[in-house]
Amino acid sequence: MQNIERYLSTLAVALLAAVSLVGCGSQEQAATKRLVVFSQCNNAEPYRASQNERFQELFSKHPDIKFVISDGQADASKQISQIENAILQKPDVLIVAPLERSALSGVMGEAMAAGIPTICLERDIAEPNYTTFVSCDNVEIGRLAGQFIVDYLTKKNGAAQGVFVEISGMQGVQAAKDRHDGAFEVLQQHPEIKVAHQATGNWFQAEAMARMEEALSANAEIDVVYAHNDPMAYGAYLAAKEQGRHEEIAFVGVDGLPHEGVKYVEDGILAATFEYPLCVDKAVELTVQLLADKEFTPEKTYILESRSILGKAD
Repeated sequence: MQNIERYLSTLAVALLAAVSLVGCGSQEQAATKRLVVFSQCNNAEPYRASQNERFQELFSKHPDIKFVISDGQADASKQISQIENAILQKPDVLIVAPLERSALSGVMGEAMAAGIPTICLERDIAEPNYTTFVSCDNVEIGRLAGQFIVDYLTKKNGAAQGVFVEISGMQGVQAAKDRHDGAFEVLQQHPEIKVAHQATGNWFQAEAMARMEEALSANAEIDVVYAHNDPMAYGAYLAAKEQGRHEEIAFVGVDGLPHEGVKYVEDGILAATFEYPLCVDKAVELTVQLLADKEFTPEKTYILESRSILGKAD
């Protein structure tokens, strides 16, 4: 009997020790998780929501990485404060989609000074305060949109002439400036193409719809609407449809998300959209490399390719 009790006692101690080791192992595993913080400028934009979903999908395949998203809510001050808080957490990698070009430069410089590898995602900042920048060429996208408008008007009117409306993204955001500059680089070569109305839609469908209502009231003739993203192009379309004028106008957008811009083109709502890649896959690839190899030095800039998505008639 004493031998059995001694055996059971020994077994209990061994089991407790094993449980303790498993617990310690779990704690050590949790402690060794690498922290990646993503400062998103505005979760409310459909493009941004798609970025977030793709990040979560890809990082879920890396159980050794803890991935955290903060939402700047289209407020530069809020985004700066969130990045400052992230710096205090000493993340292994910081990814930032900046709201504004100038405002975010300083705090991203603070992250770099703290030795935090920093990836700037698809919107440039005023100073190169980042380890690497993953983007697409917004000026070139603008040029593609401008050339599409020229070709469309030439086909419709027999010459490069007609009237168009531009609905831009948020003022102070480099992407909006670049998409405007690229388009007008082409359009200004054709003086018979007139700008009937220019307004800011701040990337939102509802605001673009309101701005388009104003454009329709002020102009009896509009051939093309060029919006800096697909939600705004769709908002402009809805405004024109309410007034029965949508069939006389071609609507052009940017982003080319499968469930949004691409679908609008397939449904005949948009005449064209121009893909702006999410840039997420490349950012995750670089993050994993930075975490795996301290000697890895990424290129300063990675420019991804866009593509034109045109309606069947075009």
